[in-house]
Amino acid sequence: MTDPAINARVFDNPVRDLPLHDLAGFTHRWVDAGGVRLHAVEGGQPSGPAVVLLAGFPQTWWAWRKVMPDLAGRFHVIAIDLPGQGHSERPEGSYDTHTVAAYVHAAVKALGVSTYWLAAHDIGAWVAFSLALKYESQLRGVALLDAGIPGITLPDTIPTDPEVAWKTWHFAFHLVPDLPETLLAGREREYVGWFLKVKTLSPDTFDDAEIDQYAAAIAADGGLRASLAYYRDAAESARKNHAALEQQHLTVPVLGISSSHGSIPDMAASLRPWADDATGVVVPDAGHFIPDEQPDAVAAALARFTAQGD
Repeated sequence: MTDPAINARVFDNPVRDLPLHDLAGFTHRWVDAGGVRLHAVEGGQPSGPAVVLLAGFPQTWWAWRKVMPDLAGRFHVIAIDLPGQGHSERPEGSYDTHTVAAYVHAAVKALGVSTYWLAAHDIGAWVAFSLALKYESQLRGVALLDAGIPGITLPDTIPTDPEVAWKTWHFAFHLVPDLPETLLAGREREYVGWFLKVKTLSPDTFDDAEIDQYAAAIAADGGLRASLAYYRDAAESARKNHAALEQQHLTVPVLGISSSHGSIPDMAASLRPWADDATGVVVPDAGHFIPDEQPDAVAAALARFTAQGD
């Protein structure tokens, strides 16, 4: 008899040529999320409170691999690849964060979860903020890690001071039509490696195998197009964020997680104009990729945050 889990890897996986990596105690799932197949990695306590994890550019769900085991003792843990990311489908069409948030929320519902905590980094946090605006009543709280969220925590202008410009220069580059694809196709590893080496406090945070893994996910069919689409639709994401915020502020608890050497010095301060209950924590000895660099600190911050809602 065929193992259903193996069958799912073969027939449900929309990115079959990309190697699939396992995490002990967790299971790969693919769900129909409003017409788009999304990849989820699920484990922990089935009857526990659910926590959903979203990663950003240039990563996949694997960004949370060091945090997930710590959460699994108490939580029903679900890490989801965004559309176009990892082993999720790479649809055509809009990648504005309200559209993507609807897919993510549909995936969570398809997994049988009605209410959940949400923790998200980088572009994942862009999606999480918009998701909180659309589905606040079904969230228990949202933690946002070091992210320039369009219209919210992202500066209106890209800095030109060399001391800080290297943190955000790629926003403008990714917006240029066609040129990034021309320059990056076949060079995905060099590009991904730059981010993972330069935007960490320790350049040894990611080994060669991890850089290869993330680069392969972007190089896989449609991955580069989808990665750039989040940036190219950022103005629409900002417009929809502000349209929603004209009607409401976030009332769900929000935790802003910054780091000592990250991109946004104080996430909580940047979020307070838009959220009624925003608190913050700064993780020491970390750059932009906080879950990889200081996973114990991230897990502890999430445990404290979620304990307040119990």
